[in-house]
Amino acid sequence: MANPTNDKQSFDFQLDAALPEPLYRQLYERIRGAILAGQLPPGARLPSTRALATELGISRSTTVLAYDHLLHEGYLTSQVGRGTEVSREIPLSLLTAPSQQAQTKTPAHATDLRLAGRIRQLGAIPAAAPLEGAPGGRPFLAGQPALDLFPYRLWARLIARRARHSLALHGYYQSHAGYRPLREAIAAHIAISRGVRCTPDQVIITSGTQGALDLAARVLIDPGDAAWFENPGYFGALGALTLAGAQLAPVPVDAEGLDVEAGLQRSPNARFVAVTPSHHFPTGVTMSLRRRLALLGWAERHEAWIVEDDYDSEYRFDGRPQAALQALDRAGRVLYIGSFSKMLLPSLRLGYIVVPPQLVEPMLATRRNIDVHPPILEQLALADFIQEGHFVRHLRRMRRHYQRRRDCLLHELNKQLAGLLDVYAPEAGMQLAGWLPPEMDDRQVSKAANAAGIMVPPISFFSLEPLPRGGLLFGFAGIPEADIRRGVKTLTGVLERL
Repeated sequence: MANPTNDKQSFDFQLDAALPEPLYRQLYERIRGAILAGQLPPGARLPSTRALATELGISRSTTVLAYDHLLHEGYLTSQVGRGTEVSREIPLSLLTAPSQQAQTKTPAHATDLRLAGRIRQLGAIPAAAPLEGAPGGRPFLAGQPALDLFPYRLWARLIARRARHSLALHGYYQSHAGYRPLREAIAAHIAISRGVRCTPDQVIITSGTQGALDLAARVLIDPGDAAWFENPGYFGALGALTLAGAQLAPVPVDAEGLDVEAGLQRSPNARFVAVTPSHHFPTGVTMSLRRRLALLGWAERHEAWIVEDDYDSEYRFDGRPQAALQALDRAGRVLYIGSFSKMLLPSLRLGYIVVPPQLVEPMLATRRNIDVHPPILEQLALADFIQEGHFVRHLRRMRRHYQRRRDCLLHELNKQLAGLLDVYAPEAGMQLAGWLPPEMDDRQVSKAANAAGIMVPPISFFSLEPLPRGGLLFGFAGIPEADIRRGVKTLTGVLERL
């Protein structure tokens, strides 16, 4: 390496404007990582913001913002006449490769750690997808929206406008429920699109669906309480219930949705259930009106709570849309959850929960002791995005794209895998289920497909007890049609070999 005190460093990497993470943040992470890994030692000189911007082909304001963050956090120093350098005050203990740090800090017997029993149980819950980095275009990652079609320039303009003109007015602590104009916009939108009956005071902004599920479970479940779980069902709900200490009763799901009678037989004293009635995860079925009324009747009679996760029902392609389960609730037993992760960006981490009026105060008191409120800048921009009509236009555009991709996937699966896979054509959503022959192990198939570059999680992964037959979950929203065709062809080869 060149003499760090005399020669300026050169940065041989590329930034990707297509990623959800802003360019300045990508640059900040690259430089910070190089410093902590020892690749940029103390005293190493960095190029000027203008020179670095030219070298990377980005705007100077991007490099200035990244440098400012690093200067503020103490990774860099800047002096007139000396330029910008890596700080000489960073403790040597930090300047170690992360893998070495992890090795030195890992106990010899990790199982000896005194963790809560609920935390140890989380290891058995499957992860939805890789939580860092881009998926690299691998079909068929479920829950991934079409990031290539997101209006990044518009979003950046809304963020920048709010950062310039509004942060000074909203620099203090905000309402625990979230930014009120955003709650007003959400209440108005879901009243029209989903038939949800609420006031803005009943809307609480959360960190996505998972934050809403966690909040509901904290407020409504005591350790040891019985709770129904859709089987198979959403792993995020399973995690929230596990952390709350609930005693889980798996309830089967059939062509009409959750089998309420089976739930009553298995766990008659249950007081809580999390459901996905509009588009069940992972099978894609829509809960029938008969089952909806039976579920609401159960909740009213037993004073139980229903959490309705309406995760991607805005994307409906066929049939007449059903209103949300909450719209049928007359006893105030349904909590309604929505999220912008599937509608916009997974990394946005903004969602909401609509709660009955009697739960507003307990929810806000709990929220105050968890994270106070979500970051405000994104809430400000999202309120503008909805109020100015961009959100509805984006949904309409995505609905057209997703329907084409769904139809393409259905056509290819039926054409290439007829006899090997029974496909359920969903009326809504961003993924579909394909069912394997009874003698075929879906986990084995999923593992072989993953080795071939195809991400199709086994449906048995989301079940607490054996299913009559295994299946695979196909996400189609974030995959161009050419990649869908290639992916199905690859999967066909995998299944034929098995």
